[in-house]
Amino acid sequence: MAAESDGRVCNTFAEGDNLDVLPTLPEGSFDLVYLDPPYNTGNDFAYRDDFRGDRGAGLAGRHEAWLAFMRPRLEAGRRVLADTGAIFVSIDDHEVAHLRLLMDEVFGEANLLAQIVANLNPKGRQLGRGFATSHEYLLAYAKDADRCVLDASSPTTVVESDFPLLAADGRRYRRLPLRNTNKKFNPMTAPTLHFAVWASLETGQVRTEPFEGAVEIKPVFGDGSPAVWRWSRPRIDARPDDLECRVVRGATGDRVDVFQRDWLHVSHDGKGRRKKLRTVWLAEEVGSTDTAVAELKSVLGHVFESPKPTGLVRRILDTMPPDCRVIDYFAGSGTTGHAVALANAADGGRRTCLSINSAEPTRAGSNAALAGYPTVSAVTRARLQAVAQRVGGGFREF
Repeated sequence: MAAESDGRVCNTFAEGDNLDVLPTLPEGSFDLVYLDPPYNTGNDFAYRDDFRGDRGAGLAGRHEAWLAFMRPRLEAGRRVLADTGAIFVSIDDHEVAHLRLLMDEVFGEANLLAQIVANLNPKGRQLGRGFATSHEYLLAYAKDADRCVLDASSPTTVVESDFPLLAADGRRYRRLPLRNTNKKFNPMTAPTLHFAVWASLETGQVRTEPFEGAVEIKPVFGDGSPAVWRWSRPRIDARPDDLECRVVRGATGDRVDVFQRDWLHVSHDGKGRRKKLRTVWLAEEVGSTDTAVAELKSVLGHVFESPKPTGLVRRILDTMPPDCRVIDYFAGSGTTGHAVALANAADGGRRTCLSINSAEPTRAGSNAALAGYPTVSAVTRARLQAVAQRVGGGFREF
């Protein structure tokens, strides 16, 4: 696959505490950070600065200890993140409010890209008191929002039924008004976009200069007040086949208006159709904890109770260039590296991923321990090795 054709290995693994490994990496050497850190649920974790804190200090003390655990790791992650890069962190209700404030401090409040709801347990957790929680969160921040290359859209969310019309050549499209429907944009605020075009009702053709059989059309709102076009004259001249005219009914009676043909399959810039991502990601779109367990089981067996689905990470990867350098320094079961290999195999991308995990022991009697994995890092390593064999992309240790 492409990741191997130029000598690059898709997946690299480093065993060790992330605070030991991250300082050895060059500044700005990664385009995307994805983290699924240990949540503050009262469990024990074998990082060198155990964040359990004083059990007698109550919730406030545990929040404080968890934030003290996360702060240096976020700061170290920011150092290795490129100026054009972004970071996504998974978190649940226990710490989302505190983590957002911490990330505001480390990355800057102005660099918040989104707080995404991920519906990873559509059935809802039935154990315990209260509501059946069915979601977690993703906090997304840019290192520098003005320079970030993240594109908050995806080709996988495009729905064919949204494009109900069929052109003579068989391409599907929908009509979008060429007129700017936002009244903030009008001849006073955007005078260069208020001009006449000429169109033929017989052929549907639209031009910026008069031609035989054409009628003059100026942009107006539904109430007849002056409006502006969304496209400039040069853009209209460059894309005449993407426009058409038709009769519409307005408040002052029938009139001729101009519409953009918004194509389904290939956009005018050749990049293909993408759709802006919403901030709620459903399990049927990105997978669930159940599908994530099944994914891992198909590779290594049932060794983790709540891994993340590769679909969640692949949606994140969709927002970044296909040659982005990814790092996950809470690698856990190795979902991120698996997702990177799958994405490369699907589109020929040249993404690389560094997965870091400490040698924290698996719980005695757990599925992982019974399967012969004494540490979580052993699970990470085994999964990435299996992915290299099944999907491709290669594997090496850092």
